[in-house]
Amino acid sequence: MSEYPTFQYGKPRFDQNTFFGRFRHFLDVIDPSTLFVTEKRLQECVGLLDHFKRGTLPPEVTDAQLWQAQKIKQAIIHPDTGEKILMPFRMSGFIPFGTPVVVGLLLPNQTLVSTIFWQWLNQSHNACVNYCNRNASKPAAASKFVQGYLGAVTSAVSIAVGLNVLIQKASRFSPTTRLLVQRFIPFPAVATANVCNVVLMRHSELSEGISVLDDNGNVVGTSKVAARHALLETALTRVVLPMPILVLPPIIMAVLENRLPLLQRRRRLVLPVHSLVCLAAFGLALPLAISLFPQLSQIDVSRLEPEIAMATDCKIVTYNKGL
Repeated sequence: MSEYPTFQYGKPRFDQNTFFGRFRHFLDVIDPSTLFVTEKRLQECVGLLDHFKRGTLPPEVTDAQLWQAQKIKQAIIHPDTGEKILMPFRMSGFIPFGTPVVVGLLLPNQTLVSTIFWQWLNQSHNACVNYCNRNASKPAAASKFVQGYLGAVTSAVSIAVGLNVLIQKASRFSPTTRLLVQRFIPFPAVATANVCNVVLMRHSELSEGISVLDDNGNVVGTSKVAARHALLETALTRVVLPMPILVLPPIIMAVLENRLPLLQRRRRLVLPVHSLVCLAAFGLALPLAISLFPQLSQIDVSRLEPEIAMATDCKIVTYNKGL
């Protein structure tokens, strides 16, 4: 495949039927350089794509320019609402704005207050990212967002605090072992809370369904079955995502602190090194996790509601699972 294939409006540049193709696609989605795109540049990209749709594109415009314009538009503007996504809650901002929170979650010697604070901050950020990148083909009440947010914060704080208390009371652990085990507590707390966050905040999709599209991108109906698939795929992604982020850094830092005399002598370097390790783990984990499933997933019409099959001649329809 050439670097820039023939442009297709609304379609990913890379093959979404392979993991590597989705991985390359989501590297574009999370590219932090799009955070610095000016309003003027954004409008130029939107205008270029409008010209393409109307068939009035100047002949000198290349496929590369069209793919870049679509990348910028999709990074900033929600596909369903057409509104700009706030910078900290874009997928391209997830790593830059989320890394300080990950560092805070993995700090050693956490107190009860600091544990609650970092779990609350992490779930607040996650809730806003989930909401801003949701499937918005059907309107949802703000109360659903609040419900998901409160459920995620409650579950994350309860699990983290509960595990901390249990470890503190475990007399058979040496102080060193207790400190090491405590570093892994954020993962079960965050993974469980992420699932609660997705399910509670997007629960209305299960009862109301989400739009499914034919080969031409036309809505052929609303499906609750597709909504269940979308939520399951998103929930699995949210479990896989924190795994390398919250499991690898404690292991790596334990090895570095034991084997690097420099870190033993100069403890002030531990936090900067820890931050860099978290950033690297985050940068690796995010595209890997969200590449597990295509953002625009496909499903056989035969598996959906009968009214969907009656509304289209297509054997396969598409739905947006959200991120």
